[in-house]
Formats: sequence, C-alpha cells, structure tokens
Amino acid sequence: MNLYQSLGYLVLGSRLRRLSEGFLAEINRAYQNEGIDFDASWFPVFYLLSKNNSLSIKELSEQTEVSHPAASQLITNLKNKKLVTSATCADDGRRQLVQLTDSGRELLTQILPIWDAILLAMDDVLSNDEACKQLLPSISALENAFRSANLADRISDKLNIELKAEAHE
Repeated sequence: MNLYQSLGYLVLGSRLRRLSEGFLAEINRAYQNEGIDFDASWFPVFYLLSKNNSLSIKELSEQTEVSHPAASQLITNLKNKKLVTSATCADDGRRQLVQLTDSGRELLTQILPIWDAILLAMDDVLSNDEACKQLLPSISALENAFRSANLADRISDKLNIELKAEAHE
C-alpha cells in the first residue's frame, strides 16, 4: 500500500486530482497520436456546443458547473484558436451566445470518433473489475453527498464535540 492509499480520506482530493491529471494526460496523448490539436479540457464546451447551436457563457458555466469567469476564460482561449465565436444575443444585449466556428465544427468531426473510442477503451479497462465498474456511480454518490452536506461545517462540528468532551474530562 502506498502513502496515498494508507492515508484514506485525508488525501482524497490529492488522489482524485492525480487520477484526473493522469487520465486527462492519456486522453490528450490519444488526440496527439491521431494528429488532432485538441485539449481534453475543452471537452465540456465542445460537447455542449455539439448538442446545441449556441449557448450563452452563463449556460455553459451552469451546465459545466464551473464559475462564470472560468467559462469565460475558456471561451476566450477557444476564440483565440478560432474554434468558437460569440455574438450578442438579439433578445438580451448583455448575453453573449457562443457557437462553433467552421474550424470548430471541422475539429468536432475529427474528435467524435475519439470520444467513441474513449468509451470503448474505458469499458475494456473496467470490464474485468467489479469495483471499477462502480467508479462512476460512486463518484456521483459522493458528489451528491457533498452537495447535501457541508463538509467544512461537519468538520467544525466534530472539532467542537471533541473540545466539549475534553472539557468534561
């Protein structure tokens, strides 16, 4: 058992970050192996825009569950690469509607087979291990638990209970 495994929940965030970084690096390598200039961090925006003609930055932010500034920064980066464009909404001049450019749509046609291959490869990786098959349901359950219970408050409560118990000893 390595250090991370032995420390359990104390390093959950670090383990998840390491797992995420390793996974994304492999996905990016798969794009590179196919000669496709695409970064896995762009996936949520590309996926949403592949399903919608246009979305506002606010909608992208809400659907990807990232802050508005983070979504705006990603859109700016994709604009600089000429993969998306934005225009002022006719109904509401404050809203910017984002859509794929012709180059973005061309890139989308190149990456769609990669997405299918990712799903198939992950099915292969996970198919022989029952615990691995529970990964996505377990992550969803943990996300839901964190949404319904403020972890920082729970930690403070535990500390307060300990302090009160020590005071009574």
